[in-house]
Amino acid sequence: MTAGRPTSGAALPAEVAEFLRRPNYATISCVRPDGQPVSVPTWYLFEDGKVVVNMDAGRKRLDWLRADPRVSLSAMDPENWITHVSLQGRVVELFDDRDLGDIDRIASHYTGQPYRVRDRARVTAIIDVDRWHGWGRFKDAT
Repeated sequence: MTAGRPTSGAALPAEVAEFLRRPNYATISCVRPDGQPVSVPTWYLFEDGKVVVNMDAGRKRLDWLRADPRVSLSAMDPENWITHVSLQGRVVELFDDRDLGDIDRIASHYTGQPYRVRDRARVTAIIDVDRWHGWGRFKDAT
């Protein structure tokens, strides 16, 4: 396993950043107030060295992220899940996605279509990457 401590996406090896810009399978994990980790599948974007995720405003996960912004996101190659990159970081911004523009960008990245649910409030989270590691074809990335 290779690990790094990037200060921005530019510090990631080019092949890792390129991989993260693809519509990969991914999970995101956060910590509940009782210390229990919670991991769920998610769509994401990798932009300007940061991770962008978007959640329904009614998700309990938002309360947990406000209390403890630490997260981990693992992106897996849809063709071979052994090839994956895991990012550890923290939510540095949470804001309302009032016009659903962020969720539309994310949904379009994965499906080619805007997000279909239009009657629920959404919240965007921006995640700074503190550390990462890769496996499979990225295990020797530096």
